[in-house]
Amino acid sequence: MSKITTRPLEAEDKPAWRDLWRGYLDYYETTVSDEVYDFTFARLIDPKRPSMNAFLAVSGEQPCGLVHYIFHEHCWKLEEVCYLQDLYVNPGIRGGGVGRALIEAVYDAADRKGTPSVYWMTQEFNYRGRMLYDQVASRTPFIKYQR
Repeated sequence: MSKITTRPLEAEDKPAWRDLWRGYLDYYETTVSDEVYDFTFARLIDPKRPSMNAFLAVSGEQPCGLVHYIFHEHCWKLEEVCYLQDLYVNPGIRGGGVGRALIEAVYDAADRKGTPSVYWMTQEFNYRGRMLYDQVASRTPFIKYQR
């Protein structure tokens, strides 16, 4: 595998980004409409929406992973916090450092913004991902509820 680099999502990345995000959604056995794909991509690359962000991991010239992250205000902190919403690595290269590189890219972006708190959720059954998460973050006791 070529050296992995991470970089911000760009307009010309839409087809590769869509394939990667589809892989992520497939993993969690869900789908979104074409309208949501288009709207989400537009928000992620819109400089007027600095709270919505994405990085791609690239091996050579080939995108091989993505992360979406969102900055938002928090009632318990003076500074914003960062929610790492989606993280995906092509299955054939998992365990090779791509996920870690994407998380570290988000950590760096949060640090540059003065946002020390980065958090995310995952499914209980995501054992392989959780092995990485246990190395790069602290697990909390919170349980998610949703309407």
